[in-house]
Amino acid sequence: MEEVDKILIHSLRQAGTAVPPEVQSVRDLTPELVVEAAVRCLRAVNPTLGAPLSPLLPPGISARFRLASDLAAACQELGFGGDVGYQTFLYSSEHDTRRLLLFLVEKLPRDESESGTEPPGRDLGGSPTCWGGLMGVLTSFMALFPREIGGSAPSHRRPHPGAVGDPLGEHVRPARRQLWSRPWPSWMLQSKAAVGRCGMPSSASPRWVPHGGEWGFWGGGLGYPDNVVPPPKAEAEVQQGRLALGGREDTLRLKAQAVELLPDAQSNMAKLQLVVEASSRRIVSLAGQWERHRGPLLAQYRHLRALRDSAQLESSRRLSEIRALHERSRSAADEARRKEELYKTLVAELEALPRDVSRAVYTQRILEIVGNIRKQKEEISKILVDTRALQKEINSLVGKLERTFSVTDELLFKDAKRDEVVRKAYKYLAALHENCAQLIRTIEDTGTIQREIRDLEEQVGVWGGLYGGGGNLGCLWGGLPSIGVSPMSIGVLIDLSCVPPSLCPP
Repeated sequence: MEEVDKILIHSLRQAGTAVPPEVQSVRDLTPELVVEAAVRCLRAVNPTLGAPLSPLLPPGISARFRLASDLAAACQELGFGGDVGYQTFLYSSEHDTRRLLLFLVEKLPRDESESGTEPPGRDLGGSPTCWGGLMGVLTSFMALFPREIGGSAPSHRRPHPGAVGDPLGEHVRPARRQLWSRPWPSWMLQSKAAVGRCGMPSSASPRWVPHGGEWGFWGGGLGYPDNVVPPPKAEAEVQQGRLALGGREDTLRLKAQAVELLPDAQSNMAKLQLVVEASSRRIVSLAGQWERHRGPLLAQYRHLRALRDSAQLESSRRLSEIRALHERSRSAADEARRKEELYKTLVAELEALPRDVSRAVYTQRILEIVGNIRKQKEEISKILVDTRALQKEINSLVGKLERTFSVTDELLFKDAKRDEVVRKAYKYLAALHENCAQLIRTIEDTGTIQREIRDLEEQVGVWGGLYGGGGNLGCLWGGLPSIGVSPMSIGVLIDLSCVPPSLCPP
């Protein structure tokens, strides 16, 4: 797969995709590179499909979904038979990405100048890249299994006890003979640099040379002490070589089958087309069956998800109720504890009170307080009734005044444009209305001031009763400096705004 990925990435670079040099396989491709490669290939294959699509993946999630969905639709319209959607470009797996890119690369138009120079049936698709990849594969896996290990000359060769012997060579030789018996393209026979890139060593190192129709290993030693590899390590190398050989044989078999199909390309293409059409019909049939099964399952899934959501909501609601109950029980416990402490304090105070006070005295005082409260309630009720009546009368007079002013204003305003006397009367009426409103505001302010004066007088009476008159309070203020206390520091503890100015010392 590594060789396939290298060939695929090389083809994407040739199509115009800016693949970084560090990207060596499909696994390293980011969603941005996948989208760009798909758009470049679509533009090369069918410009009408690829022209409206942008090769740059936008930053927005919705824009990404739209672009990926359009790309999926374009690939399906181009003939891609696999499962493709927006997830193929944004959240795809390595297998899906490789399959889609291989389909797009196969759809790319070929260069006629390169394909026409090779014999029919021997060009492997007309691409030198395919021959280079195939040579790299064969050279790399043949270099893993030397037939013989020698010293400095063929006459001094001896078999190595830990080397891979004839059993592996028997698997390699038939395929190698069949491959080398085929005619190679002229550009491969003339390019020594390409052979050097495929892993051919220099003359100073161990190298492969043809010997008697086979390929052998000639040159210097392996670098092990006494040219001997320990048996366990040799066995591990044999197992590793067999595993690598199996993978290489599978790759070689697939490519050999592809090469064998080239001489009779038209009939093979027709057969493959029939197979593809049968597979497509089978896929369509399977898709229909899947849809028939998918509908009820999807409905059941949605129903179960709705039940789960409702159960989660109900559990969340009950959990919040339980938490609220816990909070209320905790607060109730705190309140009960506080009241218990208050009860104990009151019981202690009750026990500390003297027991010689008669109960009749307290009863008499309570009855007097109740009688005073009843009298005050009756007086307050009378005041409220008078206030309501007065307020009703004021409201009626204000309404009557407003209606009278509105009618008068309307009558005078009609004739004020034609008669000078009426115009002056209208001005006097407006001035009278404004002066009356100001007079009403002045009366209201006067009532407010009188109420504040009464409140202050009541406060003066309270202060006089507490301190035995203004003289005692003045003496108290005057004696503060004698004990080293400033009246301003006392003002921090006492609200001086409640003290009348006449009682404050100069």
